[in-house]
Amino acid sequence: MQLSDIDLSSPDFFVNGWPHEAFKTLRAQAPVFWHQDNRFGGGFWVVSKYNDVTAVQLDPKTYSSYRGGTILRKFDEGEELEGNRAIMLNMDAPRHTRFRRLVNIGFSPKMVSRIEPHIRDIAAKIIDNVAARGECDFVTEIAAELPLQVIVEMIGVPIEDRHKVFEWSNRLIGFDDPEYSNNSEEAGRIASMEMFMYANELAAKRRSAPRDDLATGLLEAEVDGEKLTELEFDSFFLLLAVAGNETTRNLVSGGMLALFENPDERARLQANPALMPTAVEEMLRWVSPVMYFRRTATHDTELRGQKIREGDRVTIWYGSANRDEEVFDHADRFDVGRTPNEHIAFGLGHHFCLGANLARMEIQAIFEELLRRLPDIQLAGPVERLRSNFIHGIKRMPVRFTPERAYAQVAR
Repeated sequence: MQLSDIDLSSPDFFVNGWPHEAFKTLRAQAPVFWHQDNRFGGGFWVVSKYNDVTAVQLDPKTYSSYRGGTILRKFDEGEELEGNRAIMLNMDAPRHTRFRRLVNIGFSPKMVSRIEPHIRDIAAKIIDNVAARGECDFVTEIAAELPLQVIVEMIGVPIEDRHKVFEWSNRLIGFDDPEYSNNSEEAGRIASMEMFMYANELAAKRRSAPRDDLATGLLEAEVDGEKLTELEFDSFFLLLAVAGNETTRNLVSGGMLALFENPDERARLQANPALMPTAVEEMLRWVSPVMYFRRTATHDTELRGQKIREGDRVTIWYGSANRDEEVFDHADRFDVGRTPNEHIAFGLGHHFCLGANLARMEIQAIFEELLRRLPDIQLAGPVERLRSNFIHGIKRMPVRFTPERAYAQVAR
């Protein structure tokens, strides 16, 4: 593939999944590459190698999340930019540090260990709901359900409202997919407004009747001696609700697809369940559900000999870094026993994924339950991918399996 053939600004370039050949070309020929932006004008830097991605991620003073936001969109100026800056993902230290501290405790290893039995119970019930049928849509009925149920419980959203969060998440993340956006950027804006309205209603309920949940904790918290504003609370709610289910859902779907496409590794894992922790890490490396984040240069600088100017947009591509041949032996091979595996699917530095501990537990719980009870699960139709150059997502993945005997007998 030639550099001139690469168009990372177009979601259509990703419709068949990660364009790994394009990133191989970039890593080999132009690891810090100036890419013309065919959608929004101007251009942006593409950083594709592991060590360069980590260098940008770990230098927030040079590469800011706050200055222009974290994705390549039109809303990097004016009132919309100010609204996005209220989301923790788009903050820099020290403000980011103070806000992150508010919710850190809810995602600590100690807290995740405490709720592990509940997570495993939910995973078992999810498989219960499909086991007797012999077929289902893997994404909506298995992969989405566990992270969705867990995060809404943690926040304080009634479990029966979880599908509202699922639908809002699809519209917010699927801004380039006609199914969710109706070919209009307004769909995402409307979804965020609906989430904010829901958050305001939830806040009113918790002020009158506090509970032991994240919503109550945020309402009672203070930053620099002041309570969160309505916009700050709403933005926290949006980030926790969307990020708490979207990336894990796509990781589980992509991880299952990797097992389908690598039957020898699947058989190896099923024969030796003790490999599950390393298999989860390999799924994270392999899928890399968040494709990139954007940063903005705060001053003139240089990276791998390329002169980056103040205000330039700089994109760091996690899925490419996680296939860097100089870092990972046999990088294009899916290996459930891979060790070491220093992938950066969760990012690095002060923007390291808040829910990494929780996500790892959810992924391990659902796959252990899944492979034990539905051991012959297989693809039953075409995989429908999200049209996006931001999220490596799967919308639908039909599967079939031998119905679990106990549930089949009950059904009779």
